[in-house]
Amino acid sequence: MADRAAAPRRLAAALTIVLAALAAPGVSAVEPDERLDDPALEARAREISKDLRCLVCQNQSIDDSDAPLARDLHLLVRERLVAGDSNASVIDYVVSRYGDFVLLKPPFRGSTYALWLGPIAILALGGGAIVLFFRRRRTTAPAAPQALDDDEQKRLDALLGDEPR
Repeated sequence: MADRAAAPRRLAAALTIVLAALAAPGVSAVEPDERLDDPALEARAREISKDLRCLVCQNQSIDDSDAPLARDLHLLVRERLVAGDSNASVIDYVVSRYGDFVLLKPPFRGSTYALWLGPIAILALGGGAIVLFFRRRRTTAPAAPQALDDDEQKRLDALLGDEPR
């Protein structure tokens, strides 16, 4: 009985821990020696870094990644900003070296149509298949059972031990 009373408390504690972990702000992987002295340039560098994918981790921005390649990209972004490049030209420079894959939100163009439209197409095909399945199931009436002919009826009666009709 005491175990039943403890279960809701354990569940509540586990949910609290999970929610606290999800609500915690992300930790930046930018090292102190990488940061720029100019706060405006550093803010621009962080903004750009949040839009660039870590090529090692793949589902993290370089701002969140600890990978050595992400560190190299941190430095490259800051180097280009110090050289006077705009945010767009820094991103264009990185894309020219690594391709559209380096962007966390790739542009909508011919080479990325499958990336953008693929999930929609899969959902549409799946939804269509479900609709067809239920329509066919609803419209197909079960076949009426056929009556037994005389030979089948005699055999059934013999098997059941009944008198013939």
